[in-house]
Amino acid sequence: MSKLPGQARLDSYRERILNGPVLRTLLWLGLPPMIVQLVHVAYGVADSLWLSMYDEKAIAVPRQVFPVLMLFNAAVNALSAAGSAVLSQLVGARAYDVVRVEASRFFTASLALGVSLSTAFFLLRPLIFQHVVMTPREIFDYVMLYSAVMSLDSALMAAVTPLSTLLNSFGETRAPSAINVLALTVNIVLDPFLVLGIGPFPRLGVVGASATDVLGKVITLLGYHLLLRRRFGWLKLGFDLSFTAEWVRLVLGISSPVFVMMSTNSLAFMLQQRIVNMLGVVVATAYSIGFVVLDIADGMLWGLLGAISTMVGQSLGAGDVRRAREVALKASAFIAAAVAAGAAFVYVFRVQLVRVFASSPEVVEESVRFLETILVGLPFFAIFMAGNSAGRGSGHTLVPTVIGMVRLWLIRVAGSYLLAIQLGMGSLGVWLAIMTSNITGGSLMLAWIAKGDWARPVVSKVVKGSGARWGATGTSTPS
Repeated sequence: MSKLPGQARLDSYRERILNGPVLRTLLWLGLPPMIVQLVHVAYGVADSLWLSMYDEKAIAVPRQVFPVLMLFNAAVNALSAAGSAVLSQLVGARAYDVVRVEASRFFTASLALGVSLSTAFFLLRPLIFQHVVMTPREIFDYVMLYSAVMSLDSALMAAVTPLSTLLNSFGETRAPSAINVLALTVNIVLDPFLVLGIGPFPRLGVVGASATDVLGKVITLLGYHLLLRRRFGWLKLGFDLSFTAEWVRLVLGISSPVFVMMSTNSLAFMLQQRIVNMLGVVVATAYSIGFVVLDIADGMLWGLLGAISTMVGQSLGAGDVRRAREVALKASAFIAAAVAAGAAFVYVFRVQLVRVFASSPEVVEESVRFLETILVGLPFFAIFMAGNSAGRGSGHTLVPTVIGMVRLWLIRVAGSYLLAIQLGMGSLGVWLAIMTSNITGGSLMLAWIAKGDWARPVVSKVVKGSGARWGATGTSTPS
């Protein structure tokens, strides 16, 4: 039968992903998103700089909001993990007609979940930040303003995420990356004007910082839709409520462990933020500055994670277990080495980097101590995240979830409370617990990648004559 419009492009991507040299293919897929992430890091650094110029304490605001947003976004991100496994494996099996149905299902479910949860976040945020996170009173009003705008950003992200997952599953990373760079460039240009009130713009402070994020999501969403229409018009992406019981079981089987991990992770980050807040606004500010600087060290990491999921998923969909394992191991080693190089750079220039954001001697000293402690475990964190991506591409997410929960709850949160509060070590106790959690999590994940029984597909394609059937739904479609 004749090929669908855009199928030749998809076939060429699939061939390269399944048969190209592993590291070269990883970079081919991951380099454009990695560039986007580095631009995003630059935006985050600049955003932090403008906030510190507006009010040095305001730099701590995004870090207060991040773990709470992570909790309310957990369901959407877990659904995205299921979408990544299902869609990439279907592409690997060349079940393109089934991809058309599944893409619309995942988009519909993501948008419905995202809008509902973003509304809940907006309504509940005063109680959460006052009584759970215990945000310092010096920045509480800032947090309320920032989180109000970020609730809209969260809803838009629920529409962007399934489109990003779909394109990544295809192996289409260059055009989406160009769209993201455009959105981030607009953010970078507008950010100082809105935060500091330059020229005719009002001085909006934290509201200005969050408003540029919302604008960036709008640009990205429109760009992704246009890209899908022009290059993959056969998809005809839209709302689809044809959720079958088998579909729900499959999606819950993949996404439930991820949801548990992400929601409990966010609770762990909230509790850790509470412990940090108990130590005072200086420590809370240093905690935020430290993570901004860490983004410089691990900026390469986040751009490559999606490539691992895509390569593992398509390899398993095509029945190539050996390649899936090779991808996971080689990608983990490569990313760990790259992050180690970034960590070494940050360590050498740690004082100069911190002084970009802080002038207070107390904040500078605490931020430097944070970096000197945390940087040791950063390559292990890279391995942990690479293993997570391999698990998502394969659809086997339970073991990474267990490792993640041990890493955060047993070592990071409990360890922070024990060392910092019970043993009186203060902030150093928190920093040591974070470092130890990364080393432990990375070591356990490496053992699972090397020895675990994870390299098995979660979808199947049975070819009979001119027909194909996807075992998860029973949908019969032409191949």
